[in-house]
Amino acid sequence: MKRLLSTLLVVCLGILSSGCGNVFIRGSLQPGMSTVSGTVSVVHVSTVVGGDGSSFLVTFVTFLGSGSSQSIGFCGDHHTQFPINHVVRTDFTPGQSCATLVVVVII
Repeated sequence: MKRLLSTLLVVCLGILSSGCGNVFIRGSLQPGMSTVSGTVSVVHVSTVVGGDGSSFLVTFVTFLGSGSSQSIGFCGDHHTQFPINHVVRTDFTPGQSCATLVVVVII
């Protein structure tokens, strides 16, 4: 009941304030966020050497879906989050050497 009243109050305030002019309602999406989904076919963790000579781990994952495949390298060791032969949806932020993992959902 509280949730309904709160929602009703917000809607009423929005309608009333729209008559005042210059009222903006905005949301936020993470800029540069990408999503990939598919059946995990290959997971491989490897050490990569950066341009400055430093080394770091990258988890390379190959996703199969709709007759094609896509491989993405995620910064760090995330092999436990990508079970082979499971359908997975992954949100990430692309980067220069590897992508930053945001969320992994096993479907």
